[in-house]
Amino acid sequence: MIDSFATADTSILIGAEVDNHLVGFLSVRGGSVRRNRHSAYIVIGILRQYQGKGIGAGLFREMNTWAMNTEIVRLELTVMTHNQVALELYIKSGFVIEGTKRKSLVIDGQWVDEYYMSKILIKEKRIEDQI
Repeated sequence: MIDSFATADTSILIGAEVDNHLVGFLSVRGGSVRRNRHSAYIVIGILRQYQGKGIGAGLFREMNTWAMNTEIVRLELTVMTHNQVALELYIKSGFVIEGTKRKSLVIDGQWVDEYYMSKILIKEKRIEDQI
């Protein structure tokens, strides 16, 4: 899986370490065909004891820097509707709710809804493109 991220132009895997221990990650998996190469799906995970310490914001900053230099225009993710901590991070990072995936997951025998969120990257035209 890591090799597939390393060789894909529209995918990246970013890790966050504290004292040489992996405490968080963010993966971006871009589309693989012409019609969806501009779009990428994000998964992020941070160990509970490291949440709220700026690690998620840092991972998103790194991702944004990378994404602005790629073909990616649309970033998307899902989040459980009751996960307020994650929802606040995503909104702070520029994501907006597009809709609700009803009964998206089953956790402990209970239906859980998810928000579908996206962020559109506005890229300045490069000088080469204007010539």
